[in-house]
Amino acid sequence: MPGHRQPDRGRIPARWLPESGRFMAKSAATLADATLPILAAIRPESGRDRTRSDSGRIAARIGSIVSASVAADLAMKRPDSGRHPVGIRPESGRNAVIPPDLSQADLRRRDLSQLKDSAWKGRCEMGVNCVFSVFHVQIWREFRLVYERELELRGVSAISTIARQEGQQTFIKMSNYKLGVEVASAHDLMPKDGQGSSNPCVELHFDDQKFRTTIKEKDLNPVWNECFYFNIADPTLLPELALEASVYNMNKATHSRSFLGKVRISGTSFVLHADAVVLHFPLEKRGIFSRVKGELGLKVFLIDDPSIKASNPLPANDPYMSSVSPSLAHEVPSQVPPVIHANPPAENRHESSRTFHSIPKEVYEHHSSAPFSESVRYVADSMKPEPPPPRIIRMHSGPSSQQPVDFALKETRPFLGGGQIVGGRVIRAEKPSSTYDLVEQMHYLFVRVVKARDLPTMDITGSLDPYVEVRVGNYKGITKHFEKNQNPEWNEVFAFAKERMQASILEVVVKDKDLLKDDFVGLVRLDLNDVPIRVPPDSPLAPEWYRLEDKKSEKTKGELMLAVWIGTQADEAFPEAWHSDAAAHVDASAVGSHIRSKVYHAPRLWYVRVNIVEAQDVIIADKTRFPDIYVKTQLGNQILRTRTVPARTFNAFWNEDHMFVAAEPFEDHLILSVEDRVGPNKDEVIGRVVIPLALIEKRADDRIVHGRWFNLERPVAIDVDQIKKDKFSSRIHLRVCLDGGYHVLDESTHYSSDLRPTAKQLWKPSIGLLELGILKAEGLQPMKTREGKGTSDTYCVAKYSQKWVRTRTIINGLSPRYNEQYTWEVFDPDTVLTVGVFDNRQLGEKSPNGNKDATIGKVRIRLSTLEAGRVYTHAYPLLVLHPSGVKKMGELHLALRFSSTSLINMMYMYSKPLLPKMHYIRPLTMMQQDMLRLQAVQIVAARLNRMEPPLRKEVVEYMSDVNSHLWSMRRSKANFFRLMSVFSGVFAVSKWFGDVCMWRNPITTVLVHILFLMLVCFPELILPTIFLYMFLIGIWNYRYRPRYPPHMNTKISHAEAVNPDELDEEFDTFPTSKSAELVQMRYDRLRSIAGRIQTVVGDLATQGERIQSLLSWRDPRATAIFVVFCLMAALVFYVTPLQVLAALAGFYVMRHPRFRYRMPSAPINFFRRLPARTDSML
Repeated sequence: MPGHRQPDRGRIPARWLPESGRFMAKSAATLADATLPILAAIRPESGRDRTRSDSGRIAARIGSIVSASVAADLAMKRPDSGRHPVGIRPESGRNAVIPPDLSQADLRRRDLSQLKDSAWKGRCEMGVNCVFSVFHVQIWREFRLVYERELELRGVSAISTIARQEGQQTFIKMSNYKLGVEVASAHDLMPKDGQGSSNPCVELHFDDQKFRTTIKEKDLNPVWNECFYFNIADPTLLPELALEASVYNMNKATHSRSFLGKVRISGTSFVLHADAVVLHFPLEKRGIFSRVKGELGLKVFLIDDPSIKASNPLPANDPYMSSVSPSLAHEVPSQVPPVIHANPPAENRHESSRTFHSIPKEVYEHHSSAPFSESVRYVADSMKPEPPPPRIIRMHSGPSSQQPVDFALKETRPFLGGGQIVGGRVIRAEKPSSTYDLVEQMHYLFVRVVKARDLPTMDITGSLDPYVEVRVGNYKGITKHFEKNQNPEWNEVFAFAKERMQASILEVVVKDKDLLKDDFVGLVRLDLNDVPIRVPPDSPLAPEWYRLEDKKSEKTKGELMLAVWIGTQADEAFPEAWHSDAAAHVDASAVGSHIRSKVYHAPRLWYVRVNIVEAQDVIIADKTRFPDIYVKTQLGNQILRTRTVPARTFNAFWNEDHMFVAAEPFEDHLILSVEDRVGPNKDEVIGRVVIPLALIEKRADDRIVHGRWFNLERPVAIDVDQIKKDKFSSRIHLRVCLDGGYHVLDESTHYSSDLRPTAKQLWKPSIGLLELGILKAEGLQPMKTREGKGTSDTYCVAKYSQKWVRTRTIINGLSPRYNEQYTWEVFDPDTVLTVGVFDNRQLGEKSPNGNKDATIGKVRIRLSTLEAGRVYTHAYPLLVLHPSGVKKMGELHLALRFSSTSLINMMYMYSKPLLPKMHYIRPLTMMQQDMLRLQAVQIVAARLNRMEPPLRKEVVEYMSDVNSHLWSMRRSKANFFRLMSVFSGVFAVSKWFGDVCMWRNPITTVLVHILFLMLVCFPELILPTIFLYMFLIGIWNYRYRPRYPPHMNTKISHAEAVNPDELDEEFDTFPTSKSAELVQMRYDRLRSIAGRIQTVVGDLATQGERIQSLLSWRDPRATAIFVVFCLMAALVFYVTPLQVLAALAGFYVMRHPRFRYRMPSAPINFFRRLPARTDSML
């Protein structure tokens, strides 16, 4: 057991043998008298003297065993004494004689291991009656072992009446015993709630009884001081039972729990209450991949007080996650803590774990910071039976990136249109599957209201403002109304979810819009049992004219054209339809466009390259000075400037490139203005030129663009006479082109969804098809309050390549079901699909944050991690980083399938560069990439915001991670730990090689020497050995390959235990909006971190400069030594085979520590003395 060293029962300190012997000497007579009736019952024909002699001999044997056990106990309680073998008999006092034939196996027998705990009660009544009263069964088993053969010879089948009576009295006394467990405290628990803390509680399991402590909110060092009492049904089974104490982190919101560790204590280690102390046991793992830490303080004891009753069960209706439950407290003696009531379950699940068989050497007693008060009532949680496990398989990450189970990926087995998905395979249904086989088929009642004719007039003025109201049960859809039109045309579709319909009649009512009350015009009733079913690719159902009826079902004037059918989400009318599950509480006509599902295509983006060469004949108004001119280039909101050049000859030369982003269709013009720097913050425009983007030359490669001269136009109108006087006009030389050979980066290259160049002639054929089924979301957090209840109006957005999709908005749903399927063409496997969930704030309700749609979470899936043809159905946790920490906002269920059209083409893509050729021929700087990416995101957001319904700017920026380039202390730490994880293998190999060189394991070192000698003698085996080793590792790891796509990991992101101030800094605006004192504190912290980095960089530069100074004669003596050494080394290497030198060098590096010195070697000393440029630094 780590951290606690158990005493060796084979070697007991000689100091404690006399004390234990004196104890057994006092009770030897009592032990002999107790064994006398039992021996008399077994051998009634023996004489009294012989029986007393045998009883004394058995008493001596048992006394020796108990004496050794007592000595072991004393050694544990007084560990500062020396050690002495068990067999030694110190010559002092009345010492207990330990037979030489008594082995360690006899001392460690489980039937007698309990004797030491009872014997320690010598401070009270040091008699063996205590041994009989508690562990009579163990002593009786010893008698049976001693006289087993004699019983067989004499045919004794049962003990005598005296022995039976003795045993019955003992068992009656044992029936009063209870097992008491005091849960004191825990230390240094593992944080599991995603916010650097836990909500721990302890579950106790013993003999099919289960109790639970209270839940301590947000506490990694909880203190309970709660006591439980278990019934001991069969004392004979006590050594075979065990007490299990499991620590869990309880999540009241989701009624789930996560494992924090457990302790298992064997029944052979239970002691009486007078001998019990609080012991802190280290928490053990439940499995190989469990991550636990910390200690649990328990006090376990046996007590025979008849006034103490076992803990009563809680009421059956007590809530499962309640931390406070009503119960009745028992009156207990003053030395026993208050009783905690718990509910024993009907079942007890045993788990494999380490068992503690003895008391640890080091005993830590925990003292609570708050004084203990008997008036406090501790109440345990109700232990209701757990619900049956759902059809969800928890997918755990590797040990290096393990995170809380609640944040992990889960594999689901939904029933989709093609059948049930099990392990990525589709179990086909009986009916043929449709094209929508990645979503659950949902049947809808579609009602298309086409038009009406010959409607009657309802107003006095003879006009009619008609609209149609479609009603099915409690659901109602309304069309738009027309002003003064008796023959209106609507052509609107309504979709009612069939599973929510509670009526069998469809009513289509025509009404007249009025100021006070709408007038009834007529209606059409249809029986839903007669509605036909339409299955695509059938042609659309032909609409039909229906005669209007009044409320008495009598025909009236006017007809209405309708088409009514039952279909699925595969129907082409589904995207444009009004949906009953998206019914808003406001006017549907006002928000109808904001709740429908749509597909968006982002505009095609181009890079605009402007090479500003020179300007000639620059004329300024002030003739007394030379101008200081620069060129300002503007495209939309993008503005760049050249450097300022003094024009001594009224000509200026720059030859600078400016890069911009433009989107098709081109709306903005390229504007260049030549300006004169008159003074500080004062510029005058000399002239400008406006170039339409449609007239600019396009190129797809690196060919030369011919320059053109453009005349500069005056910024303001001047006199005609002045124009005649100016014989020459200022002009500027430009090379302008639209670069189509680049891929315009509108998202980070680490998770880009499209890597194709802008020019379509450079596109390659697609290599596959990506199909996405957005099934549903579960457990979403309320984002707004409506009618006094928390709710959300959610929709999903998926982005891949230039295609953006948006599902319909589900109103008032924390577990919405979308069941919408979309497809994309795949041109590169190393791309990422992004799916986000948002709360719609465009339904006419006021929000504290304005009308910006709120983000709930997003999911990224890299296509290269997917197997072709497999269906992935998983529940992705929606993890969002808030200023208070990481938070799970719900789960998003997706079905995903990547189909490859050509395996050869896809394999060939792995040999091609990631980005188009222009990125490598004429690469962009990092500053240009960041600036252009930000401009591209702004342009895409502006264009998508102009569509109907608009895809809002905040949605596009969140999906594109527009702020991923900003500084974050958390992200910097995460990247550092990622780097350390990458080099952990190198560090491990270096440590192993260091142990080999230090001869920590001589056998391993000798084998490494032999392998090294073989590789030196046969160098042609080096590379084959390395590649064969890598091949075998890859084949071995194939069986452990991931079966699911990776997901956002809170541990890798360093989001579990992040400092709140660092999160506040990460969510700060740019530029900052914080106070000056806070900004100064963060600046000082950044300076300290940068100082350490500066030191490391300086040390690296110093080592490099020392290498350069070897031959630079900066230090003449050092260079002379090195030159002479190089000459001698050249001669040695010339006359000595390379293999011999390599072998000598290897044996020298791996030499035995006996031939090593603690001082640095001569080459290291020589290198450290070489000069560097640090003395030239200011």
